Amino acid sequence: MAETQAPQRDHVPQRDPAQRDPAAVQQVTQRLAAVLAESGWPRMPALVFAALLSSDTGLTSLDLTEALGISPAAVSGAVRFLVDLGLVSRERRAGTRRECYRVQGGMWHDVMERGLRSVSRTEDALRGSLRVLGEGTPAGRRVADALAFYEFYGEQMSGVLEKWDEHNRSLEA
Repeated sequence: MAETQAPQRDHVPQRDPAQRDPAAVQQVTQRLAAVLAESGWPRMPALVFAALLSSDTGLTSLDLTEALGISPAAVSGAVRFLVDLGLVSRERRAGTRRECYRVQGGMWHDVMERGLRSVSRTEDALRGSLRVLGEGTPAGRRVADALAFYEFYGEQMSGVLEKWDEHNRSLEA
């Protein structure tokens, strides 16, 4: 997947990476990780994702271990989790055997599309449950309620993705 150029936004100051305050970068990384963890992300994947998102280049497992002060096993588990979700990609560092991890620009649409496919599979499973349980039973009513929510959510998210594509095109223009 080719990395797309981040849209320029008037309200965001431009920074030369060499002039960034490392302590400030670490602080915003920790803050983002905390917010992600508070919203339900596992703690280590949240921390690794925030570090990778805050990096201008990819980071190796060793980079992550040293920067975050966590064990290699914690990095490995977090990276596996993030790669499986499609949030992080693995690459080889040129001239080395080391794998490097990075967050690709423009990946959010793909992540959300995969999420919508999951919503669709959940809808199918709920429909199957409803056929077996019957709509008139207490369990059937709960399943019908869940199905109605998933159908609504799927429709809304499809619309959001269409609006995002349109909005993103206007940012690139």
